[in-house]
Amino acid sequence: MENLRNKTALITGSARGLGKAIAERYAAMGANIVINYSRDKSSADQVVSNIRAMGANVIAVQADISKVAEIERLFEEAKEAFGKIDIVVANAGIEMVETPVTDFTEEQFDRLFAINTKGAYFTLQMAAKTVEDNGRILYIASSTTAFPIPGMAVYGGSKTTPRYLVDVLAKEIGHRGVTVNSIIPFAVDHSGVFVDPDSYPDLRRSLIESCPMGRLAEVEDVANIAEFFASSLSSFVNGQHLLVNGGANQ
Repeated sequence: MENLRNKTALITGSARGLGKAIAERYAAMGANIVINYSRDKSSADQVVSNIRAMGANVIAVQADISKVAEIERLFEEAKEAFGKIDIVVANAGIEMVETPVTDFTEEQFDRLFAINTKGAYFTLQMAAKTVEDNGRILYIASSTTAFPIPGMAVYGGSKTTPRYLVDVLAKEIGHRGVTVNSIIPFAVDHSGVFVDPDSYPDLRRSLIESCPMGRLAEVEDVANIAEFFASSLSSFVNGQHLLVNGGANQ
């Protein structure tokens, strides 16, 4: 395992799910960690406790990623606590499934795009402004951006646009030695809409049947790739979008 000692990692939406798994992985590698949460303080506090038990330094910052001023404050508090930011993971997002194109509302559209698109854009912008030279910027996308699925038009669309920003940003700041990449996970078990194993049984069955490995992803599958992208092993991997989907065809 590579180590991230003396590095600071900021992970948005890291009180639960993928963000939590990535934050705890980076902490195990020795990084200082900035946890971000929107409302669930108790979950954020638990992640902080887990990370402190590993011997890593950590703070938790409440910030609504749909609001630019709060994103800016999140980065300011991270720099105030640790002096610098080396790794940024734009992970915060919300899902919406089983909603046909004919059924979604303006309110649903606005909410998903405010968090998943606007939030990701301005998180990546702040990362570009503040991350140290030779730093790492990651965007957590979704396999729905590669394989359109009925009922996920708004969710997949909201996650697609920031992938383009990854391509542009990789070209704009690559000269600083900063890499900008995205991880494109398959549906993740015990996370997001599948945090309850009994939720969306038809969708779950369809996704599992589409995967040659016969299962959904686990948070650790994604954390493994986040570890690679944060390390020196990925220093010449830039502007890439890595599918983590077990060979699934949707």
